[in-house]
Amino acid sequence: MEVQLIPYIMLDGGAREAIAFYEQALGAKVVFKTTFGESGQEVSEQARDRVAHSVLKIGGTDLYVADTDPGVRFAQGKQVNICINIADKEQAQKYYEALKEGGQVEHPLQEVYFSPAYGMVTDKFGVTFQIFTKRT
Repeated sequence: MEVQLIPYIMLDGGAREAIAFYEQALGAKVVFKTTFGESGQEVSEQARDRVAHSVLKIGGTDLYVADTDPGVRFAQGKQVNICINIADKEQAQKYYEALKEGGQVEHPLQEVYFSPAYGMVTDKFGVTFQIFTKRT
């Protein structure tokens, strides 16, 4: 079972600017980028051009950058969280259950348009994890 822990930067409308900055400052290469409008789900006009997800490659490391829904802001210092990528839904459920103990559920673990099991939890230490199960 392969598990990846990837830093994920979540911004309120600044993802495109951040991506351009990391391309210039860190030599990042954009290997994937999609907007909320391209996702196939119904979104507000204000959200259409926001970055729903992007994958930057810096050396041998991935960095995810995306925008939140309009008006959703992470508190200062919370814009960077950790994305747990895994293919096994049962293991994803175990991680979710363990991390939410004494913490706070930000998004329940459930099937969404981009993942068969996705959730977000802030653990009891204040660290936010996104749990992303890959489609197989």
